[in-house]
Amino acid sequence: MSTDGGTVKPSPADTARNLIRATNRATLATRMRDTDGEPYASLVMMAAAYDASPILLISGLAEHTKNIPADSRVSLLIDGTTGYAEPLTGPRVSIQGRAAVTTDPALRARYLARHPDANAFAGFGDFAFYTITVERAHLVAGFGRIDWVTAADLLFDPRPTVALAEREADIIDHMNTDHADAIDLYASTLLDRPGTGWRMTGIDPEGIDLASEGAIARLPFDTAIYDAESARMTLAKLAKKARRDATQEK
Repeated sequence: MSTDGGTVKPSPADTARNLIRATNRATLATRMRDTDGEPYASLVMMAAAYDASPILLISGLAEHTKNIPADSRVSLLIDGTTGYAEPLTGPRVSIQGRAAVTTDPALRARYLARHPDANAFAGFGDFAFYTITVERAHLVAGFGRIDWVTAADLLFDPRPTVALAEREADIIDHMNTDHADAIDLYASTLLDRPGTGWRMTGIDPEGIDLASEGAIARLPFDTAIYDAESARMTLAKLAKKARRDATQEK
């Protein structure tokens, strides 16, 4: 974070990480295995681990998946310019790293919570979950706002958040079952997103992920949280603020 005239501004690393967490798709670039390594770009669906490393679920029949065993180096473009009248003024981040298969059940659960339709084929033999080990990232946050970000700066240290990660599924289930009204208020009042029926799909140290049919939204926290009790207090505080703001708007 940096301060400009009393206003706290996110650092390039914070901006890039927030964009990664807020996005559910990306463009994956691999090197063609049966040529001289020409670049090949394709659309993939994505989730983020607790440290913000990308998680993918891809088919072994896809060209990009066939390319990875020959050369695991990949680039992932995450585009946050949707809705901008001038897209080039919007944020985007290109991640450079290496792709590898993962069998971590926690990463599988995070991905499927973000993409529940993938449950229909996640167990097929030709599909596998992959993680991207980030080496560095290139952030473009608008004209003149261009930065290279190291992996050490980009990624969030997940070690203090083990307690929160272990309770993530319980927190999501509790909120969706008992506090659906609060989730709708998060979306409508705090994020200015239309419609009802929003559901929580994830909680991590820096915010919560919401979804409603094909739409997604990200509500960041003011300060990081590290356990279930901190999550309870923060979500209750956000619900109180959303109800107060909704009352004032009437």
